[in-house]
Amino acid sequence: MSPETVGVLVIISVFILMFMRVPIVLSMAMPAFFAIMYLKNEKVLFTAIESIAWDRSYNYTLSTIPLFVLMGQFLFQAGFTDELFATFRKFFGRIRGGLGLATIAASAVFASSSGSSLATTSTIGLAAAKEMEKANYSKVLSGGSIVAGGTLGILIPPSTMFIIYGVITEQSIGKLLIAGIIPGILLTLLFGLTILIMTKIRPEMGGDKLDEPVPLREKLLALKVNIWIILLFIVVMGGIYAGYFTATEAAGIGAFGSFVIALLRRKLTLAKFSEAIFGTLKTTGFIFAIVIGAFLLNYVLTITRVPNLLADFLFSADLSPFAFFLLMILMYLILGAIMDTLAMIVVTIPILLPTLIAYDFNLIWFGVIIVLLVEVALISPPVGMNCFVLRGVVKELDLGSIFKGAIIFMIPIVTLIFVLYAFPEIATFLPDLVKG
Repeated sequence: MSPETVGVLVIISVFILMFMRVPIVLSMAMPAFFAIMYLKNEKVLFTAIESIAWDRSYNYTLSTIPLFVLMGQFLFQAGFTDELFATFRKFFGRIRGGLGLATIAASAVFASSSGSSLATTSTIGLAAAKEMEKANYSKVLSGGSIVAGGTLGILIPPSTMFIIYGVITEQSIGKLLIAGIIPGILLTLLFGLTILIMTKIRPEMGGDKLDEPVPLREKLLALKVNIWIILLFIVVMGGIYAGYFTATEAAGIGAFGSFVIALLRRKLTLAKFSEAIFGTLKTTGFIFAIVIGAFLLNYVLTITRVPNLLADFLFSADLSPFAFFLLMILMYLILGAIMDTLAMIVVTIPILLPTLIAYDFNLIWFGVIIVLLVEVALISPPVGMNCFVLRGVVKELDLGSIFKGAIIFMIPIVTLIFVLYAFPEIATFLPDLVKG
């Protein structure tokens, strides 16, 4: 068989194994092993494992991932989540659907320290779902607002998804993280607008118990819980923006800062410290295993030239950039509904990269588009992970209601994707100003 045929068969095999629920790492590594053995020999295979899997795992940039994960773990152990929801409830509790708005706002603030969509969903969900149930909120609105807010965890920096994308495409991690700030704020506002529209059309979805008015002084005092997280966010992201330190250095500062905050709040017991370390190791190990498997798969795609052939074919088809963009969006919407989001990215990006370059798409801008598409996938039935995580931690919410709410909140995400296509400067303005 020709190398090109082998490359196509490898891609098909990866997707078949994933659909058969074979572990993601094995789904990528096994076809890559056999392809290298067939095209080269056993010696090249072992050399590839050593030079790609081993050496690439020592990439200095990859250390950003465990440090940002640890940052979020310490802040979670410091007990911020319940207080964040309570704070924003004081501001929005008097509005129809206000607890949904408080959920989105609390998720956005927690996202600025979390870097994980699943962590944001589970932690904020525990606090928000209970209160919305007491106020007789529709389960559709409750579930939808929680899982939608959770998606902000990978858009508002720090974000592990931006880091993985940056490593694969060799783009600046710092610029990618900065690129998520304005789209993250816009999506937060769009989610809030969605809740207001839902409760305007169907007021009963917003419950029947509005909170009593809260004095302005009490509202302002409640904001103090946000100061720690906001200050840490400003130091970490502001340092990257001003060129004072790299993304990896910023992650180290963020992890140390969150540790100090947890100590100052006197919430970090030895047991919670151990839990934060264990949670970081578990999350990092899972991510690193997939990334290393992706490196091996990418090596096979490089020697078979499948991505380049695809780029040549699409470019020769004379598709307009917008037509190609639409096809790509459709592909990711379909894939996101049936496979793991991280695997979806590490498998498809190397294949599409030559085509993206041929169409002269800005890869920082495209990183934001990819993260938004991952957000859609995280709440897409039938395998949207945010929905299953919420169902796991809040038994009162049935999966059907969660998915119904999630589908509604896909609309603002897809809307923002096309807004970014029309106005790419929304994502590229701040990164273009980054120093260094």
